[in-house]
Amino acid sequence: MLSLHDKIVAITGASGGIGEATARLLAQRGAAVVLAARRSERIDAIAQDIRQEGGRAVTCVVDVTRAGDLQRLVSTTIDQYGRIDVLVNNAGIAPISPLAELDTEGWSAMIDVNLRGMLNGVAAALPVFREQGSGHLVSIVSVAGLSVSPSMAVYAATKNAVRTVHEGLRTESTDGVVRTTAISPGYVRTDLADSMADPHIREQTRKNMDAMGIPPAAVARAVAFAIEQPDDVEIGEINVRPTVQA
Repeated sequence: MLSLHDKIVAITGASGGIGEATARLLAQRGAAVVLAARRSERIDAIAQDIRQEGGRAVTCVVDVTRAGDLQRLVSTTIDQYGRIDVLVNNAGIAPISPLAELDTEGWSAMIDVNLRGMLNGVAAALPVFREQGSGHLVSIVSVAGLSVSPSMAVYAATKNAVRTVHEGLRTESTDGVVRTTAISPGYVRTDLADSMADPHIREQTRKNMDAMGIPPAAVARAVAFAIEQPDDVEIGEINVRPTVQA
């Protein structure tokens, strides 16, 4: 395994959960990180913690639904550290509900954040990766796309779309310049349930997270594992779920 000390990593959705855990772990292992999220106070506090512990961290306020924000994230990373080695597309929401409820606003929101947000990241980072001659795109997907449960059809569809884009980018990148990794977590103890409008679904999801959820650090370790591989090794997909999850 290679060290992370020479890696420059930008992470969306870094204000909590998997994104925060990933930023903290990668910084502990020597990477320089750029924390991106909408909540400026939160990412600033996390970055300060990282710096106080001897790590390298800066922040960038980003709404992934805005293409210009992702362009600014990439340019900020390059301005601060000279390049961008890895973009971790982690931002995501899950206002899930049965299709019969016709929550078209929730559907659109998931498409905008989960899919379009990832594509905005691709559009911002890919030209830079090509110019640099190297780069790594990591996206947090979901096991929900592997086995679709009731109320999760549109959420799973957005995650499967991300998985498909990853595979397409992989097949277009066999020149060895760009690596791609899709990481699909199962139940993780995060605040994802906060984006669920249906109170019954939200409560059941929180109960499942409390009963079987793994810590965000478990997914962060998978991200680190994929990133630290030698340049000629690509970890295409990782599923990370609780051992007790069906």
